[in-house]
Amino acid sequence: MKQDIYRQVTNKIIADLEQGELTWLKPWSGGNTDGKIIGPLRHNGLPYSGINILMLWAASVEAGFSSPFWMTFRQAQELGAHVRKGEKGSLVVYANTITKTEEGADGTEEERTIPFMKGYTVFNASQIEGLPAHYTVTPEPAPDPVPRIERAGTFFANTRATIRHGGNSAHYSPATDHVQMPVYEAFRTPEAYYATLAHELTHWTKHKSRLDRDFGRKSWGDEGYAKEELVAELGAAFLCADLALTPEPGEGHAAYIQSWLKVLRDDKRAIFSAAAHAQRAADFLHGLQPLTEYEQQYLAV
Repeated sequence: MKQDIYRQVTNKIIADLEQGELTWLKPWSGGNTDGKIIGPLRHNGLPYSGINILMLWAASVEAGFSSPFWMTFRQAQELGAHVRKGEKGSLVVYANTITKTEEGADGTEEERTIPFMKGYTVFNASQIEGLPAHYTVTPEPAPDPVPRIERAGTFFANTRATIRHGGNSAHYSPATDHVQMPVYEAFRTPEAYYATLAHELTHWTKHKSRLDRDFGRKSWGDEGYAKEELVAELGAAFLCADLALTPEPGEGHAAYIQSWLKVLRDDKRAIFSAAAHAQRAADFLHGLQPLTEYEQQYLAV
């Protein structure tokens, strides 16, 4: 079962890349962008993370689902609802570890941590009848007290990253630990500027003083480089969904596709690892934001 899950998910991403499509950008280009693109949510409103975001985004685009809510057959029943007959569910995965005590060669006992993964099926709220209204009714958007571009600017400023402007290249420099960006006016839209910044700040999280992420890159374009670029692509997509921004394919994404295909074909776990690293990067950047008044009150209790 575990091997099938790895291969099934990886094959889906590979198929998209072979068509020149980026699975993580499909929600914005799939024709269902009338509302804000957000990460998929469980029945209780908690967000999915990592590889499950990609899997459920892809499923939503293929089927044209507009609801972000997903749940199991049983969870729907517990809400007094039922999955419509003939509906096909979508795969999500649960990963964790178990600790097993084994006897070593010298007779001593030692603990070994064993990772495991299992898959299960969920249905979109659009496939379920009888759910409470908030699962299926799209509310009228409330006036946004803070414009999204202003909110994005504040979010990235709160990271305290060193961001320099000038030239025509967007990149992160590990040697000087700074992000280099073209001037703001050089971008087609403010969204394009902040989406690019999200990509580069995902790279910024790899520094030893932050997440200490290293795929063994030795030169431009090698496997380690391709893996880090994949993490930055996914991290930017996750952040753009969080900040209501519309990401755009990077200038070099067409060139990266072949290197990403090689990485995924060589290692069926690579996309799972990349999504997990991207989620940690997004979480790290969120963790640099000041606490809200509610969070401060909650922690004070």
